[in-house]
Amino acid sequence: MYRYDHFDQQLVNERVAQFRDQTRRFLAGELTEDAFRPLRLQNGLYIQKHAPMLRIAIPYGMLASRQLRKLAEIARRYDRGYGHFTTRQNLQLNWPRLEDVPDILADLATVEMHAIQTSGNDVRNITSDHFAGVAADEVADPRPWCELIRQWATFHPEFAYLPRKFKIAVTGASSDRTAVWIHDIGLVLVRSASGQIGCRVIVGGGLGRTPIIGRVVREFLPRAEILNYLEAILRTYNRFGRRDNKWKARIKILVKERGPEQFARDIEAEWSTLEGGAATVPDEEFDRLAAFFAPPPYVGGAADKAALNAAIADNRAFGSWVRRNVHGHRVPGYAIVTLSLKRAGVPPGDVTADEMDAIAELADRYSFGEVSVSHEQNLILRDVREADLFELWTRLKALRLATPNIGLLTDIVCCPGGDFCSLANARSIPIAEAITRRFEDIDYVHDVGDLDINMSGCMNACGHHHIGGIGILGVDKGGDEYYQVSIGGSQGNDAALGRVIGPSFAARDLPDVVECLVETYVAHRHADERFVDTVRRIGLEPFKERVYAAAH
Repeated sequence: MYRYDHFDQQLVNERVAQFRDQTRRFLAGELTEDAFRPLRLQNGLYIQKHAPMLRIAIPYGMLASRQLRKLAEIARRYDRGYGHFTTRQNLQLNWPRLEDVPDILADLATVEMHAIQTSGNDVRNITSDHFAGVAADEVADPRPWCELIRQWATFHPEFAYLPRKFKIAVTGASSDRTAVWIHDIGLVLVRSASGQIGCRVIVGGGLGRTPIIGRVVREFLPRAEILNYLEAILRTYNRFGRRDNKWKARIKILVKERGPEQFARDIEAEWSTLEGGAATVPDEEFDRLAAFFAPPPYVGGAADKAALNAAIADNRAFGSWVRRNVHGHRVPGYAIVTLSLKRAGVPPGDVTADEMDAIAELADRYSFGEVSVSHEQNLILRDVREADLFELWTRLKALRLATPNIGLLTDIVCCPGGDFCSLANARSIPIAEAITRRFEDIDYVHDVGDLDINMSGCMNACGHHHIGGIGILGVDKGGDEYYQVSIGGSQGNDAALGRVIGPSFAARDLPDVVECLVETYVAHRHADERFVDTVRRIGLEPFKERVYAAAH
């Protein structure tokens, strides 16, 4: 994975020193809250309901085991012994003291990590496919592209004060595991008819108060022009984007108001002044970055499939885990393993410091010392020998990290909600817990099959509720917490926004509502039909009738 060079380390160290002085001046009363706010935000520090919250960047979701151990150490020393992995492939600490944040940033810098631009109106953490580099359906590894964009965007003076926050996602696979259609910019690596690598460019996606699926503005962009074209997009946004109303300041609103065709013309006009210019990326630079992501020393030869199949047949629990949590690898004899962070009694995405240390040890033993973070808030060991799967499962089971529910209805994506966030209208974590408890019968959950539940505590949609097969949104109703339910949303290649089924529900009703939705699906589905496909085929009415009949 990428390693800092001298310039990277110097920039991060200088930023730590700068923020230490800014924090000292704020605590001494020399900086006002208004003056300090943009400074702390550009260093990932929010003020939440009960305490500051520090958001730590995990570029394109990649962690070395030594970095995960450092996060564990920081969580113990400066927080309450755990961290929360987010839908942006970041880690949040919910309880640090303001005066300790400079020390946390200094500790992060010792393992090539930071919290720069994880908040504020700038280009945020670049996200990517959590299977990047090992997926069998990959056209090209997106990680060198992500690193290139990260270096370009960090501290870019022209884009440090954008009209609003800005999110970029990159995927190199035929299956979209990155949710590129709901980002300000989504890049899909493709190969031209002549074999040239480039990317399809999607612009104007986003969720929140006005959810919009992005639009393709260019079918093929040569890779050498990627930074020039990104600069053209951001310059166009900087020029025309609104700053008078933060609810209308995202690029998705600008694309909608100008129209996708006109916005594409705006970009092309700006790009015409940049094409072939100083930011053109030579092949040598892509080669240099790709060298950081060279394959590990795989052991040649396929695994003994007969032995693996026998273990699956002999142990039903192991077989269930393999079917849901183990994924195909591009190298014969290896597998990709997802560690579910979604078990009863634990908020989705939360990991204790002890668990981080244990996962780091497993990464060293079974996966060349690397861990990935998915935007579904799970962790991935990317390079596990098939021969080691049973042994790994045994160890994960002892750690309670072997829940076989990836892609199932208890694999709930959930923001921290009203338990922590000062913006939330309602709590998310207790609702996720109640739904998980309702569906503790893992055999039934497996029979239901693929079904995404996404939950957000407010319209900011940090839980991506709009693209959940079942989406749950916390709303304020006369000062009480209620929840609006939508169905039919999806991410991936067939990205779509869910539709609200009707009036909102009280918190106590949510497990019953979800159960009614699931029962309606089971009653109407065709063979091998996903929940979202059944919704699209029969519409909302059968679901609404069942839910509201039960409610009355």
